[in-house]
Amino acid sequence: MRLVLIGLVSGFLSALFGVGGGTVIVPLLVLWFGYSEHVATGTSLAAIVLIGLFAVIAHGAYGNVDLGKGMLVGIPGVAGVVAGTALQQRLSGRTVSLLFAGLLVTVAIKLLIG
Repeated sequence: MRLVLIGLVSGFLSALFGVGGGTVIVPLLVLWFGYSEHVATGTSLAAIVLIGLFAVIAHGAYGNVDLGKGMLVGIPGVAGVVAGTALQQRLSGRTVSLLFAGLLVTVAIKLLIG
């Protein structure tokens, strides 16, 4: 039931704000289920593929998708995924957690101060 709740919350936030997958799924998999950081990240990425697919279909139905610009961001994003995964596999779980926490704090501060 907790996995279903994680999926509902992350899907809702992804559709509403374009964020939710990594910021919701990874911490909850680590805290609620005791997943290692590496397994939680991989599981989150697998879920995000499905969440993103359905979100883009729904937003596309409303005319909110610019496919060209999406590809312009998405294709280099794939290179980032490959590089990030290669780096993550060389780091300890604790280091991955600390870097992720730092990213979340930085984003929160940026959102608060504009």
